[in-house]
Amino acid sequence: MSFKKISVCLFLTLNFLPLAHGQMSPSGKHGGQLVLSTTSDPKSFNDIIAKETSTTLVTGHIFEGLTTTNAFTTKVEPHLAKRWEVSEDGLTWTFYLREDVLWNDGHPFTADDVLFTFNDLVYNPDIPSSARDIFTIEGQTFKVEKVNEHTVRFTLPVKFAPFLRGMGQSILPKHKLKTIVDSGKFNFIWGIDTPPAEIVGTGPYMLVRYDPGQRLVFERNPNYWKHSAEGDRLPYIEKIIYLIVGNQDVSLLKFVEGVTDSYGFRGMDYPLLKPLEEERDFTVYDLGPATGSNFIIFNQNQGANPETGKPFVESHKLAWFTNVEFRRAVAHAIDKEKMTEIVKNKLGYPQYSPIGPGAGFFHNPNVSKYPYDLQKAKAILKRAGFEDRDQDGILEDPQGNRVEINLYTNSGNTERIDIGGIVRRDLEKIGMKVNFLQLEFNTLVSKLNSTFEWDAIILGLTGGIEPHFGKNVWNSKGQLHLWYPRQESPATPWEARIDEMFLSGVQELDEEKRRVYYDEFQEIVSEQLPVIYTVLDARITGVRNKFGNLQPTNYGGVFHNLEELYFKEEYR
Repeated sequence: MSFKKISVCLFLTLNFLPLAHGQMSPSGKHGGQLVLSTTSDPKSFNDIIAKETSTTLVTGHIFEGLTTTNAFTTKVEPHLAKRWEVSEDGLTWTFYLREDVLWNDGHPFTADDVLFTFNDLVYNPDIPSSARDIFTIEGQTFKVEKVNEHTVRFTLPVKFAPFLRGMGQSILPKHKLKTIVDSGKFNFIWGIDTPPAEIVGTGPYMLVRYDPGQRLVFERNPNYWKHSAEGDRLPYIEKIIYLIVGNQDVSLLKFVEGVTDSYGFRGMDYPLLKPLEEERDFTVYDLGPATGSNFIIFNQNQGANPETGKPFVESHKLAWFTNVEFRRAVAHAIDKEKMTEIVKNKLGYPQYSPIGPGAGFFHNPNVSKYPYDLQKAKAILKRAGFEDRDQDGILEDPQGNRVEINLYTNSGNTERIDIGGIVRRDLEKIGMKVNFLQLEFNTLVSKLNSTFEWDAIILGLTGGIEPHFGKNVWNSKGQLHLWYPRQESPATPWEARIDEMFLSGVQELDEEKRRVYYDEFQEIVSEQLPVIYTVLDARITGVRNKFGNLQPTNYGGVFHNLEELYFKEEYR
């Protein structure tokens, strides 16, 4: 549960006589280009420090982990590691790496790359890696050792339930980055001004071109290690192009015009696009509730700018935002029914818990809920001392400060903008002055995790099926502890309790017992409301009828097996 998303690929165990590196079989399936769209430029090409989907959209094609998650069963399967062994006490894991993997520059992939990724990058205190939050337990890290060129041993300080799934962590090349790390410049490497040829991965595609504000272009990695059942070297599709467009409306237009090959529907798009399936030669796939989220957060950061000494949040606003009654009043002013009807065209789901129904087993439906009730919201605020004392229509706090808030979201995301419009109107109905502002996505992310100068934000997280992968959000020391990141010690008792729940949950191997911890975590979040949830998307995607081997799933989406897709003969 972070801006960063571990890539999902389908692993197939196959028997064949492999072709030489770079060679393709004469099956005729190779070739063609897949055209997609995105509404944001990448912020970086550096996967280790990435905290936003605009970056992981790129890095997900380039880098891979030791394991992957099967998009159909959600079970963990081998990837860059061909197999593993675990000791009886569950603390020592030995991974046997594939010996046929090359980096896309032709350099062999070895155990040294795995050690480098964990010891020099993830566990480097000078590198702001969100993965470090996930792979640290009670301040203790994993011991990562080289057994031989293609064998790696991990020794864990305690049992770690999601260990195998966590080994989907992207592995980066030691031969390209070691000297840069040693020079202290890693945090500034592989920025958007980097020549694409410098970015080296083991994944199915390579970045070959980036035109800011226009496009990203990937080409197939000729050295990719996967083969089809027939012995064809994968991937089949030669090129992927992402058009960088201004907003979701432009994305919609590009799809309707036939420029792009796939489009993730907003609810409002469904009545327009569904009737066009046959005429425009695409199919609509409804995969169920998304695992992500949309929410409102208030800035509770108690720190100050180290250069100026100025608090990140004005003291009177900090008093509002840290008051749970203030947040509960806002929660009662969130009209989820209207959002589902107007924004999602009734193709959405109200969300109350940090782990939504799309996550399956760990979702707790029995959390505190806040029905839309403006009168109740007003009554809560009045009890907390917020009143319109001068009768100008705007509340004042007990010290006489007008309740005026700057509410941000990212420009280009029309659904969040529409949600923000509904939120602004309802908060004004209960007496708050709301300045609703839109910022470019990467600028908004910088406010959230760098400058910390903001009041309230409407944003979302990608989510997933493993609760512990949200530790970088929910742990009080987390890099993405959105409302008050990187706390030296928990600011509140309930945050301390969530820390305890994640510590206990990750060490419990029995899933039913694990669920007890994560159920309590969800209940705490719903009671304390550090984030106030809005509505979940229905995961609906339109895809051109061009592709062979398309097998959409809720967990993996429509392109989880991208390297295995090919253009049907009539579309080549």
